[in-house]
Amino acid sequence: MTDVPVPVAGPPSEAERPRTPGTPPPSGTPAPAAPVGLSPWRDSLRRLLRNRLAVAGGVFLVLLVFACFVLPLAFPSRFDPAAQDPKRYNEAPSLENPFGRDNLGRDYLSRVLVGGGTSLLVGLVGTIVCVAIGMFVGSVAGYFGGKVDDVLMRFVDFMYGIPYMFLVILIMLLFEDRQRGSWVPVFAALGLVNWLTMARIVRGQVMTLRGQEYVLAARVTGASHARIILTHLLPNCLGPIIVYATLQVASVILLESFLSYLGLGLDLSWGVLVAEGVSIVNPVQSDWWLLLWPSLFLAFTLLSLNFLGDGLRDAFDPRTRR
Repeated sequence: MTDVPVPVAGPPSEAERPRTPGTPPPSGTPAPAAPVGLSPWRDSLRRLLRNRLAVAGGVFLVLLVFACFVLPLAFPSRFDPAAQDPKRYNEAPSLENPFGRDNLGRDYLSRVLVGGGTSLLVGLVGTIVCVAIGMFVGSVAGYFGGKVDDVLMRFVDFMYGIPYMFLVILIMLLFEDRQRGSWVPVFAALGLVNWLTMARIVRGQVMTLRGQEYVLAARVTGASHARIILTHLLPNCLGPIIVYATLQVASVILLESFLSYLGLGLDLSWGVLVAEGVSIVNPVQSDWWLLLWPSLFLAFTLLSLNFLGDGLRDAFDPRTRR
């Protein structure tokens, strides 16, 4: 009777060794997958909520939208940006007026909130216009390819060759003097310029997806080109589109503020208040609040939008899943 060799257990591998809580896994260990049953959107939301900076930026933006839109509508007499009190001009911040008053006796808190609502609305509507134009041009160029792609992309390259601010200011100057300060010139200038990068992003995504099996199956079943683009291609590009749109809101707000600083924007926005603060602030009188508050609100809004955009980018990127 022959003896059957008994395997001798060797020392445990690095991956099998017990680890104390909080110790990172050894190198080469695959990262745990997302919980079973979670859809990609819910998994992205779960990872977004783990980003503290993105959550903080989102909370700040929600509170800012409430303060800039809801409060002036709910209390119009309290938050009237045009109400003047000549006896209280250049009043420093106090408990009664936390943001102080300007050189005409107007409550500066009301002006900052109403101007913020204007800047946020411009950023949102301007981004919607940019995204709509960019999605249309990018999806058509990426889906059809060939000569259609060449013509559209050469036009995009031509637009990129024109100085950005020169084109925006030129579009603004095409309108009559009586139309300046209204919404139409601002939206026209911002919408006709900022869609170029969005078009390239959507084009690249569509060119990647147009050869997938479900797109080929839709063609075989006789689906039209418009149906394939709207139903099968663009919904699968929403991740990058949402990320870029979030960052684009900050870009549009900053551009509108710069136009308002030059006197080409709207009647009341953060850019207008910054321009007024620069021209009014006197080092002798120290009217520092006229420049501080709109600048702080503008800076924190741009930072929050960038934090939220970075968080969305990491959440929608499958390479960052843990």
